[in-house]
Amino acid sequence: MQLSDLAATSRQVAETTARRKKEGLLAECLARMSPEAVEVALPMLCGDIRQGRIGLGWAAVRDARPDHAAERPTLTVFDVDAAFEHIAGTTGPGSVAARMSDLRELLSRATAEEQHFLVRLILGEMRHGALEGVMVEAVARAANVAASAVRRAVMLSGDLAAVARAALADRGAGLDRFRLELFVPVQPMLAQTAAEIDDVASRLGQVALEHKLDGARIQVHRAGDEVRVFTRQSNEVTARLPEVVEAARALPVTQVVLDGEAISLAAGGGPEPFQSTMQRFGRKRGIEGARAARSLSPFFFDCLHLDGEDLLDRPQVERFAVVDRVVPAPMRIERVVPASLDEARAFLDAALASGQEGAMLKALDAPYEAGRRGASWLKLKRAQTLDLVVLAAEWGSGRRRGWLSNLHLGARDAAGSFVMLGKTFKGLTDATLEWQTHRLQELEITRDQWTVHVRPELVVEIAFDGLQESSRYPGGLALRFARVKRYRPDKSAAQADTIDMVRAIHARQGTPSLDRR
Repeated sequence: MQLSDLAATSRQVAETTARRKKEGLLAECLARMSPEAVEVALPMLCGDIRQGRIGLGWAAVRDARPDHAAERPTLTVFDVDAAFEHIAGTTGPGSVAARMSDLRELLSRATAEEQHFLVRLILGEMRHGALEGVMVEAVARAANVAASAVRRAVMLSGDLAAVARAALADRGAGLDRFRLELFVPVQPMLAQTAAEIDDVASRLGQVALEHKLDGARIQVHRAGDEVRVFTRQSNEVTARLPEVVEAARALPVTQVVLDGEAISLAAGGGPEPFQSTMQRFGRKRGIEGARAARSLSPFFFDCLHLDGEDLLDRPQVERFAVVDRVVPAPMRIERVVPASLDEARAFLDAALASGQEGAMLKALDAPYEAGRRGASWLKLKRAQTLDLVVLAAEWGSGRRRGWLSNLHLGARDAAGSFVMLGKTFKGLTDATLEWQTHRLQELEITRDQWTVHVRPELVVEIAFDGLQESSRYPGGLALRFARVKRYRPDKSAAQADTIDMVRAIHARQGTPSLDRR
């Protein structure tokens, strides 16, 4: 597979806003690949490098870019992958200069369009709309299989490239090989946001309400005495959470996969702030001392596998029964099946009064739809919040001079880009200002006198009082009285809230317009 084919496809995908057309262009490109090329090329089409970061930032890439381009395409995707592998593996004194030299050599062999593609790929600027959801549909079309089968295989393996290779090589038979495996993390099921508990009144009696803990999502796998713990991003954190490992080993099971939260509790049993949990959760050294100072308590709410039987397709009510059977009450999240709206409101009020973030609503007949933000799980919070992505930040003035302060905030759109909804500098402590100034400059793409534009990677939870129509922003909406609640290091930009969700909230509230210019 020639690199020029990927570059041209990327350009064509970026030039259209129609999701189905994007899927078609990607499917045609995938269909032209050998199975071996798929695992290398598909991540590139998604804007990722198989090796992860290769140790070159914006300035280094700028300085490494040659002043000429190849006249005709000669590079293959395997050439590029090998070059990235070599660059990523270059370490030690003088490694930055060596990586820049290798990159300059690679770029000198590329045509102008290929150079543009490679630079955007390295800097994480590939905003052409080929997110995983679009690519799943493209793989299904290229292989002539059901998208649901591709989605399930990705859910179980967490590896879209490997799934694409199997689908294109062996179609449905290839996908059938992907099954739940112990110690291979399953993509977590996600929730949409419900603005008010009244929105779910028609479903009462068919749903359960649970406390929504403000902790860190964990997935625990156990086989015999071996236990491994994974984050919502599928990173293993077993060594950081000895108390979770001990709790899992004490369960009356041989094999199990549990979904839950780890949270730091105060002396009275109530939850400590999210930052306290994440501070302990992120510790990699001095674990025993950190545990003595702040222990994390596991709470489980779902079971995906038990003693040789997969439960993913079983209805939620049956999975609840399994959790109740194998997990002791102190490690289960409080739950109720409300028979009336008053009972549901009382449960939410009690959850908030106890210090919880809110409540989760879960359909009793729903399977575990891993990796999807479906309507079977809904988040209920009293205060309105959105998980948005930082797109840029402006330098502060006065006492904030020298710090990046005013954040530009965006929601995801269907094309894989981000739609700006407003700015805020409120809610930022001095410690947060100092941290984000350093972190945002690490993500810098470009800057002018006032603003640093960054790769859209940092997710921040924003509280707001409402939404207003506005012609100032491309999405037509602006946040009212937005303030930073916290950064969300446990979430990726692909898990941020969408502009469609924002529009739905606006439609329900009926807010007047901010301006009519």
